[in-house]
Amino acid sequence: MSVNGVTSNQAAAAYNYSATENVKADTTVKEETKVEGSSTAADSGAVYEPSKADTTAVKKTYKPDTNLINKMKADADARTAQLRSLVEKMMTGQATAYGKANDIWSFLRKGDFTVDPATKKQAQADIAEDGYWGVNQTSDRIIDFAKALTGGDPDKIEDMRAAFEKGFKKAGKTWGGNLPDISQRTYDAVMEKFDKMAEDAKKETAAAADKTQQAEDPTK
Repeated sequence: MSVNGVTSNQAAAAYNYSATENVKADTTVKEETKVEGSSTAADSGAVYEPSKADTTAVKKTYKPDTNLINKMKADADARTAQLRSLVEKMMTGQATAYGKANDIWSFLRKGDFTVDPATKKQAQADIAEDGYWGVNQTSDRIIDFAKALTGGDPDKIEDMRAAFEKGFKKAGKTWGGNLPDISQRTYDAVMEKFDKMAEDAKKETAAAADKTQQAEDPTK
């Protein structure tokens, strides 16, 4: 074989090897570019497909606060008992004052003994219409106390009314029979004032509802 033949064969082999390596390299670059391009698109966050969990609404559940409910109930029971106790004491005191005042006149009529003018005047003043144990002041104290116990909550009016009725009945038992006329008139006055409280509460509720409706629809 000649030197020229060897040289030609070596040159052809080198050329084929170089061409093959260039094709591989080019293919590798294209594959890497493709992979990198896919990775870039995924990392960019430009396309987002929400999963089913994203579109499913989570229903909120509500559980009663048992501790708070029990605390409020206990407080309401305690306050109701307070009013019953107050009514019993006030009505009994009112009846006692009335009895003393009547006894003064009874004693005077019989002439068995006399009562000093100051005691007679005080007894009469206590059971007068506007006296401390009179119908007006006694009924006002009961209503004021009921309002104070409930904080003016209109939903508690009937609870307070029921407490008053129980206290009144208990006062009668403590007294030992039917309470005097002044106590019955006080009972009627208190019930009338509870009625007025309930009526005023209805008016306030209706007025608040009208105000809300007008705010939502000014055309009405």
